[in-house]
Amino acid sequence: MPYTVEDGGRLNNFAQEPKVYEAEPPTQKQKRNFIILGIVGAVLIVGLIAVAIGVSG
Repeated sequence: MPYTVEDGGRLNNFAQEPKVYEAEPPTQKQKRNFIILGIVGAVLIVGLIAVAIGVSG
Protein backbone atom coordinates (compact mmCIF):
# COMPACT_ATOMS: atom_id res chain seq x y z
CA MET A 1 0.00 0.00 0.00
CA PRO A 2 1.47 3.38 -0.94
CA TYR A 3 2.12 5.71 1.97
CA THR A 4 4.04 8.84 2.87
CA VAL A 5 5.69 9.83 6.12
CA GLU A 6 4.44 13.14 7.50
CA ASP A 7 6.18 15.43 9.96
CA GLY A 8 6.42 13.74 13.33
CA GLY A 9 6.74 10.26 11.80
CA ARG A 10 3.02 9.65 11.13
CA LEU A 11 2.18 7.45 8.15
CA ASN A 12 -0.41 8.67 5.66
CA ASN A 13 -1.96 5.81 3.66
CA PHE A 14 -3.54 6.36 0.25
CA ALA A 15 -6.14 4.17 -1.43
CA GLN A 16 -5.28 2.26 -4.58
CA GLU A 17 -6.43 4.24 -7.60
CA PRO A 18 -8.79 2.35 -9.92
CA LYS A 19 -7.77 1.60 -13.49
CA VAL A 20 -8.90 4.42 -15.78
CA TYR A 21 -10.77 3.61 -18.98
CA GLU A 22 -12.57 5.59 -21.63
CA ALA A 23 -16.36 5.36 -21.57
CA GLU A 24 -18.15 4.15 -24.67
CA PRO A 25 -20.88 6.31 -26.23
CA PRO A 26 -24.45 5.04 -25.75
CA THR A 27 -25.95 2.83 -28.43
CA GLN A 28 -29.16 3.67 -30.27
CA LYS A 29 -31.09 1.27 -28.02
CA GLN A 30 -29.69 2.95 -24.89
CA LYS A 31 -30.54 6.41 -26.26
CA ARG A 32 -34.11 5.26 -26.93
CA ASN A 33 -34.38 3.84 -23.40
CA PHE A 34 -33.10 7.14 -21.92
CA ILE A 35 -35.78 9.05 -23.82
CA ILE A 36 -38.53 6.65 -22.72
CA LEU A 37 -37.41 6.84 -19.08
CA GLY A 38 -37.31 10.64 -19.30
CA ILE A 39 -40.85 10.78 -20.65
CA VAL A 40 -42.12 8.35 -17.98
CA GLY A 41 -40.39 10.41 -15.28
CA ALA A 42 -41.87 13.66 -16.58
CA VAL A 43 -45.37 12.13 -16.69
CA LEU A 44 -44.92 10.88 -13.12
CA ILE A 45 -43.86 14.32 -11.87
CA VAL A 46 -46.71 16.07 -13.69
CA GLY A 47 -49.13 13.50 -12.27
CA LEU A 48 -47.88 14.02 -8.73
CA ILE A 49 -48.20 17.79 -9.09
CA ALA A 50 -51.75 17.38 -10.44
CA VAL A 51 -52.69 15.14 -7.48
CA ALA A 52 -51.17 17.64 -5.03
CA ILE A 53 -53.14 20.50 -6.60
CA GLY A 54 -56.32 18.41 -6.62
CA VAL A 55 -55.98 17.44 -2.96
CA SER A 56 -55.14 20.94 -1.76
CA GLY A 57 -57.94 22.60 -3.69
